[in-house]
Amino acid sequence: MSTSELTDTTAQEPPALKIDVAVQSPQACLREVVVTIAEGEVQRYMKKAYDDLVPEAQVPGFRAGRAPRKLVEKQFKDRVHEQVKGSLVMDSLAQVTESQPFSAISEPNFDFDAVVLPDSGQFVFQFSVEVRPEFDTPKWKGLPLTKQVEEVSEADIDAAIERVLARNSTIEATDDAAVLGDRLLIKAVFKDGTRELSELDEERVTLRPRLSFSDGVCENFGELLVGAIEGDVRRGSVKISDTCEDESRRGASLDAEFHVIEVMRRMIPELTPAVLQELGDFKSVQDFRDFVRASLDRQAQYRQQQAVRQAVVSLLTGNASFELPADLVRRQTTRELQRKVLELRRSSFSEDDIRRIVNLSRQNAQASTELALREHFILEQIAEELSIEADEADYDAEVALIAQQSDEAVRRVRARLEKSGQMDALRNQIVERKVIEAIVAEARVTEKPIERDNTADEEFAVFHSLLGTKDTSSIPQALHDETPDDGTKNESTPR
Repeated sequence: MSTSELTDTTAQEPPALKIDVAVQSPQACLREVVVTIAEGEVQRYMKKAYDDLVPEAQVPGFRAGRAPRKLVEKQFKDRVHEQVKGSLVMDSLAQVTESQPFSAISEPNFDFDAVVLPDSGQFVFQFSVEVRPEFDTPKWKGLPLTKQVEEVSEADIDAAIERVLARNSTIEATDDAAVLGDRLLIKAVFKDGTRELSELDEERVTLRPRLSFSDGVCENFGELLVGAIEGDVRRGSVKISDTCEDESRRGASLDAEFHVIEVMRRMIPELTPAVLQELGDFKSVQDFRDFVRASLDRQAQYRQQQAVRQAVVSLLTGNASFELPADLVRRQTTRELQRKVLELRRSSFSEDDIRRIVNLSRQNAQASTELALREHFILEQIAEELSIEADEADYDAEVALIAQQSDEAVRRVRARLEKSGQMDALRNQIVERKVIEAIVAEARVTEKPIERDNTADEEFAVFHSLLGTKDTSSIPQALHDETPDDGTKNESTPR
């Protein structure tokens, strides 16, 4: 490269800003940053802004670009000040992020409109930013791990097919008394004495022994509703979870009235060619069984990964002690639920199962979110040290699995994830899984049969707050949300 080429290349790179940065730590995961930009830097940015503007400025009485500089500066002062303020703020923020030892986990928080660029003197502004807590990376090589192994049997496939057929069965209203497994259309009112706290309006539920809510459970729902017919009102109680946000209500019982609007019974179909076509254009029963096996394999893989993850992070977090502010944990709760839903969907779990697992997570939201944050920070730090990142092929594979579960076009699923801001959660999911795989590859592993969770058929879940206070709107919607929940929608993924 010649001297002139080197000079031209160097000239294209703007010099670093001369700034002074003062950082305070009012909380463990919060930094208050004051940025002071030298007056000379402000004037340098102002000069460049006017140098770019003058040759094309349109001022009445002058041809474009021919107005005197002083007149241009006077007429366009406010606009240029805003432009320079924005450039100085953005450039200095980028410089601070690169030069400071903390790792930001959120966008800087400050009021841009309240920042004032002075006519002379230094330019000073401040912002706050959430950061990753500082801690020594736990020793992760050679961990002793127990890996749970789960084999999918032909009996498992038969049972899963029965559940698929039940979910895709037609349902008919019946005058018979309700039995377990029936579909009920109910309304419910929840009271503390005479005071009504919330109302569940016309919800379709499957009659199972237990009914869970976002912040509690009716343990004897099946016992209360078995034998009910249309028009019956059954009274019982529900229990608020021990971890709900309202501490005064934790563990409390509320009176519940369940109004039976309709009792419906499932008509389980046979696996005829027409039913196979409806379930997903399967050519034969064997094709369908292969699909079910693949779905069960993904669910088994998810359970295995969760068991390994739990074992890994238990060992890692035991040696990493750092404070997590309560307000950070609160803000991250919904984000963690969204991540969990995405992971469950890509692992072929049904919407019924997802509601049940999300409700359980809601009822232990603070504790589970705090644990998840600790896990995330540790795994993210290891990912940086190992240069592990999610690439485009990883995103494509994850979105394709979610699309397969929902029977939607890949492009449509990706557009929805991007629009709802969930691609970042997807990225964390990919990176954390890669880190776990790296840790397991270096671990001392022994295997044992997995302990299965057999509670799924014991519980039905609805998204409803008994106290009427919890916002569930930010939980990702069911992927079949365009289809009315009349009990006949097509859902071929087994549980």
